[in-house]
Amino acid sequence: MRLVMSMPGAGPSRRVRPPSVALALLVAGLMAAAPVASAAGHAAGQAAGAAQAEITFLKAAAQAIAHGKRDQADALARARGDRDPAGTAVRARLAAERGDFEAAAALAAPASAADPTSHAALEWGLILLQQGKKAEARRVLAPLATGSRGVTTADGLLRVARAARALGQVRTANALFREAVAAAAKDAILVAAANTAWGELFLDIHDPANAVASFRAALAADGGWAPAHAGLAKALANENPPAAAAAARRAIEIDPALVDAHLFLAGKALDADKPAEAQEHLKRALAANPNSTEAHGLTAAIAYVDGRAADYEAASARALAINPVFGNLYLIVAAHAASNYRYADAVVLARKGVALEPDNPRTQAALGLHLLRVGDERGARRALETAFRADAFDVVTYNLLQMLDTLDGFESIEAGPVTVRLAPDEAPALRHYAVPMVTDAMAQMSKRYGFDPQGPILVEIFPEHDDFAVRTLGLPGLLGALGACFGRVVILDSPRARKKPGEFNWQATLWHEMAHVFTMQLSKYRVPRWLTEGISVYEEGLRRPEWARDSELAFARAWADKKVLSLADLNSGFTRPDTVELAYFQASLVVSLIVRQHGHASLNAMLRAYGDGADTEAALRKATGRGSADLQREVDAMLAERYASVGKALQAPEGLDIPRGATAATLVALAAKHAGSYPVQMGAGQALAAAGAREDALAAFERAAELVPSAVGPSSPRAQIAALAERAGDFPRALRALKGLVGDDHTNIEAARRLVPLARRLGDQAALALAYERIVTLDPFDSAAHSAYGRLAWERRDVALAVREFRAAVDAGPVDPVPARCDLAEALLASGERAEARRTVLAALEIAPTYERAQQLLLRIVEGREVGGEGREAGGSSLDVQARPAPSPWSRDGVLPA
Repeated sequence: MRLVMSMPGAGPSRRVRPPSVALALLVAGLMAAAPVASAAGHAAGQAAGAAQAEITFLKAAAQAIAHGKRDQADALARARGDRDPAGTAVRARLAAERGDFEAAAALAAPASAADPTSHAALEWGLILLQQGKKAEARRVLAPLATGSRGVTTADGLLRVARAARALGQVRTANALFREAVAAAAKDAILVAAANTAWGELFLDIHDPANAVASFRAALAADGGWAPAHAGLAKALANENPPAAAAAARRAIEIDPALVDAHLFLAGKALDADKPAEAQEHLKRALAANPNSTEAHGLTAAIAYVDGRAADYEAASARALAINPVFGNLYLIVAAHAASNYRYADAVVLARKGVALEPDNPRTQAALGLHLLRVGDERGARRALETAFRADAFDVVTYNLLQMLDTLDGFESIEAGPVTVRLAPDEAPALRHYAVPMVTDAMAQMSKRYGFDPQGPILVEIFPEHDDFAVRTLGLPGLLGALGACFGRVVILDSPRARKKPGEFNWQATLWHEMAHVFTMQLSKYRVPRWLTEGISVYEEGLRRPEWARDSELAFARAWADKKVLSLADLNSGFTRPDTVELAYFQASLVVSLIVRQHGHASLNAMLRAYGDGADTEAALRKATGRGSADLQREVDAMLAERYASVGKALQAPEGLDIPRGATAATLVALAAKHAGSYPVQMGAGQALAAAGAREDALAAFERAAELVPSAVGPSSPRAQIAALAERAGDFPRALRALKGLVGDDHTNIEAARRLVPLARRLGDQAALALAYERIVTLDPFDSAAHSAYGRLAWERRDVALAVREFRAAVDAGPVDPVPARCDLAEALLASGERAEARRTVLAALEIAPTYERAQQLLLRIVEGREVGGEGREAGGSSLDVQARPAPSPWSRDGVLPA
C-alpha cells in the first residue's frame, strides 16, 4: 500500500515573484526630474519607515502573545492609538482569544473594510470563521489570499499563507509558508511564527512528521514560543505520549492561559481515567476563553460518556450558540465516545456533524473512519470519497481509501456469524488456522459468558502492518500494537506483518481480540479498559497457559521494585509506554483472582453491571459482594505470595560486579556465596562458560532456572543450558532444557527449530510434536514444517491432524508439490474423503503424469482400497518414511531420519 507521509506538492522549488515595490519606486525615481525625485524619495522614505515600524510592532506583539504576555501586547497596541490599523488588529486578536467576539468585531470590521489586505482583515476573517460565518469570512479572506503576487516580505507572506490556510487552500498555503520561512532568514520572531503556523497546517492534514519538524524549527528560533510547544504536543501525541504531555505542560508554564494546551492535557487526562485532572484543565481553558467552542465540545464529550444527558445538551448548546455550524462539536464527542468503546454511538454523532456542516470534509472523513470501526465498509468508502473530493490533501482520508482498495482484494471466508478476510496470497495457508480458531472462540466464549454476540462480526488479518495501523487510526505506525477490536470488527497483523516469524504469536493475538468482542458487547461497550484487557489476557491463558505469561518476569521485577500499579491507577497504566506491558499482565492477574475467588460467573455479572450503568465499585459489589478496597487488599496479598521469592531472587547484591578475568574457582565461590541471586548466577554462568568451565557454568544456569522458572528468551538459563549441553554431546540434558523452554516460550521459533533434531535423535515424539506445533503456529507459511508435522501426526495415527497439516503444506506452496499432494491424498483417503483424495492425486498427476506413487495411489482409490488395508502396495506411501525420505531444514543431513 502506498501511504502519504508528507503533503503532495511540497518540494524545494520556490515561486518566482516580480521585483519589489521599493525597487519599482527606485527605478521610477531615477527616470524623473531631480526636484521631483527628491520629493518622491522623501515620501518613499517616510512610507518605508512607517512600514518598518509597523512590522517591528507586529513582531513585538506576536512575540509577547506567544510568550503569554498578553497585557504587554495590549499595551503596545494601545500605544499606537485607537485608529492605528496594526494596533487594532492586535487588539481584535486579543479580544477574540478571550472570547469577546463583540469587542473583536467592533475593532476588526471597520479596519478590514478600510484595508482589505491588512492584518486587521486577516484577524476579522478568522473571527468570522470562529463564529461559523463562513460566507462572510470567505469574502473577507479572499482578497488577502489572491493578493499575494506582490508580496515578498516574510511578514506579508505569512499573512497571506494564514489566509490561504483558513480558506482551505492547502497547496497554496504550504507553498507560501515555505516561502515565508525562507524569507524570514535569521529573524527569530518571524521564523518562530511562520514555522508554528506551518506546523498547524500539517496538523490540519494529519501529517505529524512534518508538523514536528516545523514546531521544532520554531522552538529552535525561540524556545519560549508557547503555541509551538502546544502544537508539538499534538504532533507527538501518538508517537511519544510522554514527550507530548511534557510539551503541553511547558506551553502552560509559559502561557497559563493557552487554551489549546489545556484542552490537550484535558484529553490526555480523560484517556488516563483522571476526570478530576481533565476538569481542572477545562476550567482553566474556559476561564481564559469562555467562548471556546472546543472547550465546550470537550465538556459535552465528558458528559456524554458519563451518561449525563442534560449536561451534554447544555454544553452542546453553548458551543452551538457561539458557532451554529460547529460540526466539529460532534466530532469531538464522537472521538471520545470511540475512545471509550462506544463505536456505534460515534457513528451517530459523526452523522450529526455531517448534517450540521456538510461542506466540512473533516466531518465526512471522521464519519468514514467511524463507519469502518462498525464494519460498514461500503458506507465508509462513500463518506471518505466525499471527503477526498473536497480535500485531496488530507493524509488520513487518502490512506483509508488506499487501505480499502487493498481490502477489496481480500478473500472472504464465512464462519457462522463471522466473516474472516485474508490477503489472497496468505488465505490458502492461513485459513486452516484462522477460521477454526475463530469458530472455537465463538463457541467456547459464548458458553463461558452465556451470551451470543451481535453479528455480523468481521475479522481482518493484514500482511502489512501499516495497513493494520491505517485501518485502526488512519495513519501508519502503531508499531507496538498487534491487534484491535471494535466490538464487531477484529483486525490484526498476520505473521508476515513483522520482519521475521517469532516476533509475536498471531494466534494468541486473535484469541485475545475475540475475547474483546464478548466483553465489549456484554457490557454494552461500557467495560473499563483494565477489565476488558485483563479478561482478554486471562482468556489467552485458558486457551494456552503459556500465552498469558509473556510479561511475568518483567512484572516480578516491577513488584520487587515496588512499581506495581494500584487498582485505582490501573486504567491509566495502559496510556503510558513505561507501564502498558505491566498493566496488561497485572489486569490479567486481577481477573484470575476474581475468578478463583468468585467463579467465572462473577465476570459475567460485572460486565452486565457495567452495561446497566454501574461504575467499578458498584459492579464489583454486585458481582462479588465486595468493594475495590477489599479487592486491592486481596490483590496485594496474592502478589506477595506469588512473587516474594522470585522478586527477591531478581535483586542483584548492591555494589557487586562480576570481576573480569576471574578464575573459575573465584566464580564458583561467588555463585555459591550468592546462591539466591538470579543476576549473580547468570553472570557467573556466562563468565564460566566463556572460561571453558562448562560443568560449573551449567550448574550456575540450572540454579538460575530454579530461582526464576518463568525466565524465557534466547539468553534465558534454559537456552544457555541447552546450548552448552548440546556442544558437550549431552543430548538428554539439552533436550530437557530446550523442551521446557519451548513449552513456556511460545514465540521462540528458533528454539523450536533447534528442538527438532534433538527430539528426533532421542526419539522423543512428544518433544517433536511440541516443536513442530510451535513452528507451524508462528510461521504458517512454512510448507516443509507442515509436511514434517503431518508425517509425525500420521505416524502417531492422528489422521485429522495429518490432513490439516498436509493441506497447509500444499497451500503454503511446497518446493515439490507432487509428493505434498500425494501425502494429502493418502491422508484424505484414510479419513474417508475419497472424492477429494481422487481430485488431489489427479492434480499431482497433472504436474507429473509418470510419478509412480501417484499412479499407484489413484489405482487404490479407484479400486476402493483403503490406506493400510490388505491391498496396500508395499513401499507405496511417502508416509512410510523408509520408502521416501523427505528433505527437512531441521535434520543434520537434510533428510528426515527413518
